Amino acid sequence: MTFTEFGICRLSIVPVRASASEKTEMISQLLFGDHYSVIQYSEDQNWLQIKIFFDGYIGWINGKQHKVITEEHFDQINLSEYKICTDVTATVLYNKRYIPILLGSILPIHTQELFQLEERLAFNGESKALFQKRDYDYLKMTAKKYLDAPYLWGGKSPFGIDCSGFVQQVFKICGYKLLRDASQQVTQGKEVAGIGASRPGDLAFFENADHKIVHVGIIMENNYIIHASGKVRLDWLDEIGILIEESRLYSHYFHSIRRIL
Repeated sequence: MTFTEFGICRLSIVPVRASASEKTEMISQLLFGDHYSVIQYSEDQNWLQIKIFFDGYIGWINGKQHKVITEEHFDQINLSEYKICTDVTATVLYNKRYIPILLGSILPIHTQELFQLEERLAFNGESKALFQKRDYDYLKMTAKKYLDAPYLWGGKSPFGIDCSGFVQQVFKICGYKLLRDASQQVTQGKEVAGIGASRPGDLAFFENADHKIVHVGIIMENNYIIHASGKVRLDWLDEIGILIEESRLYSHYFHSIRRIL
């Protein structure tokens, strides 16, 4: 059975899971302001399978973390030039309660006006227009805000993030839409003919022994790459792959480069 129902994240962060159980793999996350459509409910009605609007990613959330919105509200969000939080952490006053939010959260405000009277929200932190595209210098500054964030499979926040979530969030803050997984991101942008033709801001992809894309990072100046592996870190990039400076060992093996900026 399918549903015509829509929702929005009104918590700091919500895990998106592979199936309808807290015990299953977390495959992504919703941050405050992310909106989605409902595909179906679980048999016990406690879980919802959702499709995230931003990247089309599908997974399950706990029904207790679901905030219903109307289809009209959903459609207007899609067309609105909202703000995106650029502070690592901040606080919103939402319906008379303070909620902590994180870097990359979406704020339903534009030109300092509220979206709807029933959603009373106030925010005094740093933000930018969601769809305003920024250059490499801004992207580099944004990426470095995540330095030392611990690696977390499915994570999208400064307190836990995976490699493709890191790349997606950095580019989202800079006004670009990337898909969720590295294997999807490698299909986006323009192909670049190797390390020698790359420039700062390009995405570098890495493969496993079966030639499957398993990792992605952002190329920086002077042959460095910023990526999430154990934590968000800066390492050396060459034609072989990512060289960890401390150990002088390669952690990932080069596949290709794509240009988004």
